[in-house]
Amino acid sequence: MDITIHSAFLPHTDAEASLAFYRDVLGFEVRNDVGYDGMRWITVGPVGQPGTSIVLEPPAPPGCGKTDDEQRAITEMMAKGTYAGINLASDDLDGAFERLEAAGAEVVQEPTDQPYGVRDCAFRDPAGNMIRMQEVR
Repeated sequence: MDITIHSAFLPHTDAEASLAFYRDVLGFEVRNDVGYDGMRWITVGPVGQPGTSIVLEPPAPPGCGKTDDEQRAITEMMAKGTYAGINLASDDLDGAFERLEAAGAEVVQEPTDQPYGVRDCAFRDPAGNMIRMQEVR
């Protein structure tokens, strides 16, 4: 059996800001951009890796089964950066970090050698999602 990760979903609060971050700052390509009933889903992914994508989606669209309390909780958690996140990897962590910092990304942790054996950094995207990036050696 061959199972792969095809896509992961991250919420956005501002489609244009998220698009600019993932496309212009991280250098991901836009694979799909779909609007429906005032909402927008944007699929992005690393160039040269067509089988792996991130879908940037509205956090709690109407009709998705989330209660008002759940929608408020999601909004609050997004603002704190505790609702969603993703781990990325780079063979040039310091260079990637410098580019992200120069672009104004909210830095959470500068590149650090962790006691559990990886070197990584952390920042937040425009919606507050936690993005951790590990160095691939």
